[in-house]
Amino acid sequence: MKNVTIVGLGLIGGSFALALKKTGLAEKLIGVDTNTNHQIEALELGIVDEIDNLKEAVLRSDLVVLAIPINAAQKVLPEILDYIPTETIVMDMGSTKAGICERVKNHPNRKNFVATHPIAGTENSGPKAAFAELFLNKVSIICDPEESAPSAVKKVKKIYQNLWTNVSMMTAEAHDEHIAYVSHLSHITSFALGQTVLNIEKNEKAIFDMAGSGFESTVRLAKSSPDMWTPIFIQNRENLLNAIDAYEEQIKNMRRMIEEANPENIHQYLSNTNDIRRILNKK
Repeated sequence: MKNVTIVGLGLIGGSFALALKKTGLAEKLIGVDTNTNHQIEALELGIVDEIDNLKEAVLRSDLVVLAIPINAAQKVLPEILDYIPTETIVMDMGSTKAGICERVKNHPNRKNFVATHPIAGTENSGPKAAFAELFLNKVSIICDPEESAPSAVKKVKKIYQNLWTNVSMMTAEAHDEHIAYVSHLSHITSFALGQTVLNIEKNEKAIFDMAGSGFESTVRLAKSSPDMWTPIFIQNRENLLNAIDAYEEQIKNMRRMIEEANPENIHQYLSNTNDIRRILNKK
C-alpha cells in the first residue's frame, strides 16, 4: 500500500502503524488525531511519517484505519465514506461491531468498509504505549464480511495475517454477544474490584505494601482508558447486562458456600472452574 491513514494514534492505532512499518506493508503512514500532544509524540516516536487533517489524508490514502473510541468512529465513518476514492478501503478496530455496522448499512459506499476487531491491547494508552508486536499471535475478527467488497475483505484479511494475526469471521451481533463475556465483563469486574478496594481500604500504604500478584493481575484492567471503555459499555449494554446477571449469580453462589463454610462444596466448585485452564491452554 502506498499511503495508509491512521485515525487515532493511541495504543491500537499506533501499534498498527508500527506493525505496518516493520513488515513493510505501507510506504507512507499518515496520522490523524485531535490531540495535539499525540500528534507530536507520534511523529517523534516514528509511528507516522506525517500529520494531516482527516479529509486531506483520506483523499490520498489506499487504506484508512479508524482506531478511535467507538462512539467517535460511528460519527466520523459516514463522513469518510461520503468522500473516499473509489478503491479506498476503510476499516475500524472498535470493540463493538453491531452499532457501527448498523450506522452505515445503507450507505452507498458500504462495500468499502470492513468492520474488524483485533483482540489485543494493554491497560496503557497513548502513542508512547504503542509497540509493533501488539498483534502478534492474537485473533482479529472480521464482521459481516458479506456486506463488504470481497476484494476489500481479502486485503484486510491478508494485512492481519501478515502481522501474524489469526483471522475469524462472524456476524456483528454474534461478536458483540461473545465479546461481552470474554472481554467486556472482565473489564467490568476489574473496575468494580478496584473501586471496592478504594472504598474499603483507606490506607494507601496498605494497598501498596500488601497487594499481591493476584490482586495486581485482576485489577490491571481497571487502569484502562475511561474514554475508550465508557462508550463500549454503553454500546454493548444489552449483552453486558446479561453477562453481569450471570456473573452476579456466581458471586451469590460463592458467598453462600463461604457462609456455609462447607469445604467439600467450595473445593468442588473451584475444581470445576479449573476447567477454564483446559480451554485457555489451547491458545
